[in-house]
Amino acid sequence: MQTLLTTLNAKYIHLNLAIRLLYDLNKYKGNLTLKEFTIKEDTLSIALYCKGFDVVAFSCYIWNITQTLKVCKQIKEFNPNTKILLGGPEVSYEYNDIISQYYIDYIIVGEGETAFEQFLSCNGNLQTVSNLVYKINNEVVKNPDAKNFDLTNYQNLNPYLIDLPQELYNKVCYIETSRGCPYKCEFCLASLDNKVRYLPTNTIKEHLLFLMQHGRVIKFLDRTFNIKRDFTIEIFEFILKHHKPENVFQFEITADILHPDIIKFINEKVPKGLFRFEIGIQTVNHKANLEVSRKQNFEKTKSIILQVQDKVELHLDLIVGLPLDYWEDIKYSFEEVFKLEAPELQLGFLKFLKGTTMRDKAQHEFVFDPNPPYQLIKSKYLNEEQLEDIVKLENALEIYWNGKKGINFLKYVNKKFSSFDFLLGLGKFFGTKKDFHKYSLEDVYLIAAEYCKTNYPSDSILQELIAIDYYLHHKVKPKPLLINEIDKKQKFELLDELKLNHHKFRYVVLPIFINVESHKKRELPVIIQYDGVNKPSLVNTTSKEKCITT
Repeated sequence: MQTLLTTLNAKYIHLNLAIRLLYDLNKYKGNLTLKEFTIKEDTLSIALYCKGFDVVAFSCYIWNITQTLKVCKQIKEFNPNTKILLGGPEVSYEYNDIISQYYIDYIIVGEGETAFEQFLSCNGNLQTVSNLVYKINNEVVKNPDAKNFDLTNYQNLNPYLIDLPQELYNKVCYIETSRGCPYKCEFCLASLDNKVRYLPTNTIKEHLLFLMQHGRVIKFLDRTFNIKRDFTIEIFEFILKHHKPENVFQFEITADILHPDIIKFINEKVPKGLFRFEIGIQTVNHKANLEVSRKQNFEKTKSIILQVQDKVELHLDLIVGLPLDYWEDIKYSFEEVFKLEAPELQLGFLKFLKGTTMRDKAQHEFVFDPNPPYQLIKSKYLNEEQLEDIVKLENALEIYWNGKKGINFLKYVNKKFSSFDFLLGLGKFFGTKKDFHKYSLEDVYLIAAEYCKTNYPSDSILQELIAIDYYLHHKVKPKPLLINEIDKKQKFELLDELKLNHHKFRYVVLPIFINVESHKKRELPVIIQYDGVNKPSLVNTTSKEKCITT
């Protein structure tokens, strides 16, 4: 039986760990092939590749299910004899609509290791395959579930040996050390498996060492990596001993349970920028957290973030649309979290994933899109217009903060105004000028400047910081925009006085006399240095301000 293990990844840089694990466990059982595609590829071309196999097994997720089903239908049209097997979180719950399609033959629900091995060996005796959903005379049949897969079976296996080592460097490489989550957040699929199980520690280290040697970005899939203090420190120590300078490690952690010893370890031993923590704050509203069975102490979370932020790059998450979270609650949560000035703040919208209990919360009058990604449309707490407005805020947040195009002026806004109101207004204004998916870099700054000039006309510092952000966003000296440089003769006299090498570097000298961070007045103008390769930098002239004047 010629079997293809495959998936449609969201991007080319992503790798699918699930199909690699299944391949590694079963590579000696029959004719098994592994191949990955992306959701951007032509579905007809994918189907043409797949049609020659006896069985095509797809790994299905919320981001690829629509394209996957389209490919499955096309495969059947090319070759009705090819059997289609689906697995993954998106088909493990409420699967009747999918299995009822004529072009879908089988679904494996839940963990796939035991069921997939049984499927490859069943010789058509489908009743022997655990977790399998299929049809008999158009009636849907579901076989009994298997016990949780024993993760010690991964001893001495490496799911990435199938990859060319040189190709791993430019991909995001995923690793799991455990499965399950101790928490019961009702909007999350991880809450359905509350028993946390770990892979053998020596196996984790073998996988990690291989990825450190050949990859660059390594992302841990554990829902809460820092549950166990000793384990967390042991893995951190292993990383510090073996990592390469270009490696970056991403962990999803629960901040308010981060052990003091782990914090101490990070601050004393971990190089700046080596670790990236993803922290799901979701909401600051205690009532909303309780309503979805979520436990969180925001004050403690904030304290932990402040303790590690100088060493660890932070990605914080908020969710819009949780029950009991009204407009003012969302605004408060956003402003409190934005004050932390994490390098990335993800503003997501509540999604009603198949299998989660959020789908059954009728008392909140949720209305959500029946199609993936099942996003909230309206509820008792937020109407459609409010949600549309927050989408505009999110767009502004992505462009100016997460996209690093307005860091300095938004830090200023964060100190002087409501960050929520400012970004909401900017997002709305931007939408009247340009499509959020089609704009130039100049548009970004011209629109921000026009918005601030109209809404904050007396704030000259805001306008100056927008100009500084423009000039700092280019690796090479850009054309003048918003604020022109000082007179050329004055400029080179100043550069010579400061002993700045304008033969080796290029400089922009702006008639702006404020400290970019403190916003206090200074004697010397803002000077930006370019080397054409790295990000530009602000020239520190603090020590010279007392002896040099302009």
